[in-house]
Amino acid sequence: MARVKSIFICQSCGSRAPKWLGRCPDCGQYNTYEEERINPARSHRTVPRNATNSEPRRMGEIEGTRNGIRLLTDIGELDRVLGGGLVAGSTVLIGGDPGIGKSTLLLQALCTVAKQGQQVLYVSGEESSQQIKLRSQRLGLHADSLYVLAETNLERILEVLRQVSPVCVVIDSIQTVSTSDVPSAPGSVSQIRESSARLIDYTKQSDISIFLVGHVTKDGAIAGPRVLEHMVDTVLYFEGEAGSPYRIIRGVKNRFGSTHEIGVFEMQEDGLREVANPSELFLAERPRGSSGSVVVSSLEGSRPILVELQALVSPTHFGLPRRMALGVDATRVLLLLAVMEKRGGLLLGNQDVYLNVAGGLKVSEPALDLGIVLSIASSLRDVPLDADLMVLGEVGLSGEVRAITRADLRLHEASKMGFKRCLLPEKNVAQTQQDSGLELIGIRTIRDALQWIRS
Repeated sequence: MARVKSIFICQSCGSRAPKWLGRCPDCGQYNTYEEERINPARSHRTVPRNATNSEPRRMGEIEGTRNGIRLLTDIGELDRVLGGGLVAGSTVLIGGDPGIGKSTLLLQALCTVAKQGQQVLYVSGEESSQQIKLRSQRLGLHADSLYVLAETNLERILEVLRQVSPVCVVIDSIQTVSTSDVPSAPGSVSQIRESSARLIDYTKQSDISIFLVGHVTKDGAIAGPRVLEHMVDTVLYFEGEAGSPYRIIRGVKNRFGSTHEIGVFEMQEDGLREVANPSELFLAERPRGSSGSVVVSSLEGSRPILVELQALVSPTHFGLPRRMALGVDATRVLLLLAVMEKRGGLLLGNQDVYLNVAGGLKVSEPALDLGIVLSIASSLRDVPLDADLMVLGEVGLSGEVRAITRADLRLHEASKMGFKRCLLPEKNVAQTQQDSGLELIGIRTIRDALQWIRS
């Protein structure tokens, strides 16, 4: 009788070890090694899967898929993040916290595609067909060409794919799918890697699009081997604050479009609804005449979004002042605080500083630096900025205000939202070619900017 051997695999990066390790030497994560049993009697394939006798061809001789036409889901925010729709043969990995709305969004997307006369398939490994039917009734969704399969066996899923021949498939979730070719348990690194590889191979051959739903860890990263994100064509993250009805879908990888695009949705009783104007949403409850409030423009992919930065500065009652930042890079805020003290002449060593991006959006652009500086200074001096003023600019360690990218696009969005003036770097004022209708005020250093906050 063949002896069953064991190997330990890191669930974070997929590295292997002959024994259990408390800390992975490759990715540095703790307690990520899990035991997987390997049966040497089971013969593995030695011939590459789907091997073909392909020959090199000139680029001009290769035919495009479906004449380059993308499959639209008719959900504008989702199509935007995907780069204009689904590409035939592409694989999209989408992750997010439990209950955030991943299954709801994908079920809505499949129904809209099915209403175009296309056959689509929803494969659920976590819910029964009856549960999916109840959700569709609650959301008011119905389409005759939408097929539902409650299955976790990979071989059975591939068999149904050949029978139905859909143009789009959802696998919810990839952690529940397993194959008999791998002896380990469902959700293990080996199972996820093998199941994903075979599904991706099938989509490339059949020219269909597939969504893979992935679980996330407590840190918010997609669970399983990181190699899974390299295997797929597009990686999307579904984000949202607890208790808030708003959801943001963010693209972090896209082989067929720009990355860092975002789509904004609002969760309602009948499902997720698109937010056509995110700037209006994030500024809807902006307080007027309040110190520490500054409006900036963040460029998410190709879309400028106006957001409100809120700062609160108060005297510290402890020996070490507190610094807290939500929605922005906390390390960047500490750097800007040092620049404000050294180059701006502000005393912040005895002040607690709290910074927040209203609406729950996460932004990390250098173009927000000047807005962060003015919001903190406004709260420190308890002097509000004008309500019709927007602030843009990157701040250097010498206190200089550097130029930003796509200034014209940001100014056009601010003009549509009713702003009248904008503080921005002098170089951008000289380079601006379009008449945005705003009064542009050039800033060279943070001392020039601080003149707008007079106590």
